[in-house]
Amino acid sequence: MSKTVLIVDDHADIRRLIRMTLEFEDYQIHEAADGESALQLAAALRPDVVLLDVMMPRALDGLQVCARLKAEPRFAGMQVILLSARGQARDREAGLRAGADAYMIKPFSPLQLIEHLASLSHSD
Repeated sequence: MSKTVLIVDDHADIRRLIRMTLEFEDYQIHEAADGESALQLAAALRPDVVLLDVMMPRALDGLQVCARLKAEPRFAGMQVILLSARGQARDREAGLRAGADAYMIKPFSPLQLIEHLASLSHSD
């Protein structure tokens, strides 16, 4: 059964790169450019996995979006992978405190992303 993936990043080229990476796998792919639309799409689609950029413009950054998704009982079981250029221990810790299931540092390889998603889907 295919999984639904929501890609959230304010850079269209990064969303496109991730989409191209995942197109060969069995995923239904949706995209959002900011935190507000990410929350709206998450409510409408109930994705299995959210690939969420940490640093985004506007009111909500990725950590805030992650924390809100994880606080909602209706999203129980939704996996959140944070994507960030920040790789310091404190950045990872902030991501895990927000409830992220995984934290990937940009730039990451397409293979790393596919392996990460595969490992999450096996842990259901």
